[in-house]
Amino acid sequence: MMNKKTMTLANSTMAFIEEGKGQPIVLLHGFCGSAAYWEKTVPELSKQYRVIVPDLPGHGASSADNLPQTIEGMAENVKLLLDELEIENAVIFGHSLGGYVALAFAEKNSDRLSGFSLVHSTAFPDAEEAKKGRDATIEKVKNHGVHVLIDVLVPRLFAKEKLITNAKDVENAKDIGYTTSPEGVIAGLQAMKTRPDRNHVLENTHLPVLLVAGEGDQVISPERTFSAAGPTITHSLIKKAGHISMLEEPDELIREMLSFLKKVQ
Repeated sequence: MMNKKTMTLANSTMAFIEEGKGQPIVLLHGFCGSAAYWEKTVPELSKQYRVIVPDLPGHGASSADNLPQTIEGMAENVKLLLDELEIENAVIFGHSLGGYVALAFAEKNSDRLSGFSLVHSTAFPDAEEAKKGRDATIEKVKNHGVHVLIDVLVPRLFAKEKLITNAKDVENAKDIGYTTSPEGVIAGLQAMKTRPDRNHVLENTHLPVLLVAGEGDQVISPERTFSAAGPTITHSLIKKAGHISMLEEPDELIREMLSFLKKVQ
């Protein structure tokens, strides 16, 4: 992966990758991921765009100090990063947890965006049962550490057949997950548990939106991703992918991203 830079934001350190020149695009990774989730997409995207890929708070090389406990707090950190980089307008692609952050950013800072995308994510909030599951996972991490969570979580990110064909990517995703701080895991779980329904953001935005789903997603079904439709919203179903197409089917995802970006220029 490319070299990471660091910047102090809101009394904590955010690590990020910056590659290429042109229209800025921001890639936000999922829960227990890092900028490395996007390593197969950055080289191609950075040929045409200025690509910014942060490690979300408590993840990757970003610090676990002063962690935001809400999705809105994470979105504010992304805004602060763009402010420091003097980026007035960007396109945000958010994977899973990153999609929740992208939606919160779009709700409050739509003037800073020329478009945004949810990649294997959803505008729906957690159901009550899912909230109980978040609480149980928090206790598990407190008692047994991050590794126990990652060993269960990561295989669910891949379409079932990809566990064999992409075995190296599965192990890589586990290694990325193991670097997540316990504080970052707990803050992330708390933030996801308390996030509101943001379907109104999709329904009311005038910005171009790309919704990407994986046909074999075991975490978020395509129906929950494709929760809104309209003239500015594009639906993209990646047939052979689960919840992490940037590792499973990167070429297909890149094609969808570049096609979308042409519409927002």
